[in-house]
Amino acid sequence: MQFSPPLKRATLIKRYKRFLADVTLEDGSETTIHVANTGAMTGCATPGDTVWYSTSSNAKRKYPFSWELTQTKTGDFICVNTIRANAIIEQAINEGRIDELTGYESLTREVKYGDENSKIDILLSDGERPDAYIEVKSATLLEDGQGFFPDTVTTRGQKHLRELMQMVEQGHRAVLVFAVLHTGISSVKAAKHIDKQYGELFEQAQTAGVEVLSYFSKISPELIE
Repeated sequence: MQFSPPLKRATLIKRYKRFLADVTLEDGSETTIHVANTGAMTGCATPGDTVWYSTSSNAKRKYPFSWELTQTKTGDFICVNTIRANAIIEQAINEGRIDELTGYESLTREVKYGDENSKIDILLSDGERPDAYIEVKSATLLEDGQGFFPDTVTTRGQKHLRELMQMVEQGHRAVLVFAVLHTGISSVKAAKHIDKQYGELFEQAQTAGVEVLSYFSKISPELIE
């Protein structure tokens, strides 16, 4: 996935109100940018870090700049725009980069499923084998050299695990894909110390037959792949 137009650099002052952050631009001026991330962004929003932002051509937007990447003081890149995760995984599937998810005839996004009013991120079908229900999670939390998901308590994530287990019970494939969008992360675990319930459901899901995949990304201000 290429960034077009190219991203521009700023320095983070602070993130606040969940969807907003103040930054210093390269010309020294300060402005507010949009943050497409509802999570805690632990370790991804340290004041003084480099922010890479995109610019919208929509004249009606109050905040035309969107925070895409963080570059930490140690040089790691983190994609903080969680909207990107699904698009990256979709592209990887279409390009045959995810061995476990190749060979399907059709890919559909945001399909309603389950008993808890959910939408699956990606549904793969081909008519000759069980459908594959794929839930994508963006993993960006790094603690003491270990990657984790989630970075805060997630009732939504808990619901998705229950829905995936139900799909297995119905004879479908259910796949949880961690899109690792932090270049400093080399392995991912369920963050039981942050969300005990998620950790317990995660273990139940694996036992029930939910497949878990972790795919890692090359990230730069030019592209993510």
